[in-house]
Amino acid sequence: MRPPRLLPTALAAAAAVAAVPAAGADGPAALDTRAVRVDPQVSSVHALPMEVAGAIRAAVADEMTRHGIPGLSLALGGAGELRLETAVGWASVENEVKATPETVYRLASVSKPMTAVAALQLAAKGRLDLDAAAWRYCPAYPPKPWVVTARLLLSHQGGVRGYRPSERPQTRRFASVAEGLALFAEDPLAYEPGSSVAYTTYGYCLLGCVVEGAAGQTFADVLREQVFDPAGMTRTAPENLQALVPHRASGYRRGPTGELVNSPLADMSYKVPGGGLVGTAPDVVRFGLALVNRRLLSRAMLEQMLTPQRTRAGRVTGFGLGLAVGQRGGRREAWHLGGQEQVSTIFYIRPDSGLVVAMLSNLEQVQAPLLDLARRVADLAESERAYR
Repeated sequence: MRPPRLLPTALAAAAAVAAVPAAGADGPAALDTRAVRVDPQVSSVHALPMEVAGAIRAAVADEMTRHGIPGLSLALGGAGELRLETAVGWASVENEVKATPETVYRLASVSKPMTAVAALQLAAKGRLDLDAAAWRYCPAYPPKPWVVTARLLLSHQGGVRGYRPSERPQTRRFASVAEGLALFAEDPLAYEPGSSVAYTTYGYCLLGCVVEGAAGQTFADVLREQVFDPAGMTRTAPENLQALVPHRASGYRRGPTGELVNSPLADMSYKVPGGGLVGTAPDVVRFGLALVNRRLLSRAMLEQMLTPQRTRAGRVTGFGLGLAVGQRGGRREAWHLGGQEQVSTIFYIRPDSGLVVAMLSNLEQVQAPLLDLARRVADLAESERAYR
């Protein structure tokens, strides 16, 4: 990880909210995990009006209270620039370390759109045929009776199976993207590619191997050179559990009776392309701004990414190429949720207005509320008063 970026002048605001009560929580005498106080902080680059920023902070605090989220970092971009950075609560409950905009979280499946962009860039350069067999680029994945293509992998129609209950959490360290494929590469396809839709992280692991083969580089190098550096993402990288990462958040889940407990040990090296990156909320917004402002993809390729895909029978799916896509209130929207040990995350864009929202939290299993909250934040940011 690179050194943390220096933040601009901070705007301070204080509040105290209680987390969802949790019975029987054990912890240090000085800290009651049944009622965790959270203190909002804001750092602003091109600040929204204080009234709008305050309304966003209040919405975040309300949702955190409702779902007992210990810590959350949020960033918002619009008009081509980062407009708001804020953090609420605790990066580490046990150590009483506050979350900040520069807190580093697992991105979980928010990693997938970044993998998708890398694949689409290679396609635009003529180095990756989206409709060729995956094993043409990834020898670690053996041929199957049906052809699995990058295009189908991008839209979760590739037939690659999902997780088995016994496979998570993974605690061993995998040395490469190709090594991680050993978990599923020899298994039969779950269905004929193109005939159905089934969300699968393993499909994106295979896509990462395809990217490596097409680029002739490691997956990490492709992302750094083609996505992170052009977007100005200085705090995003594949996770390394052994590395000392400044401002890395602790992660939590709810125990059997609702108490807040530490997440179990899990190593994400087996699925870097599908959910193995770490980063900050401002970095995720930088990615989104670079995407919607066509600094990563051409207009035509971006439209492909945002176009709902169809099965071979013509059924419209809820996925484009790397993002969930839809309409709300007559406006296009696209997003990707992430959830794994330690975190729940969201990347949300309104491509026609150029608005981007990213939220990273250190509690598992609250992805759906984060999507609702992202929409509320976007509505507030696009309200008339936000541009007075």
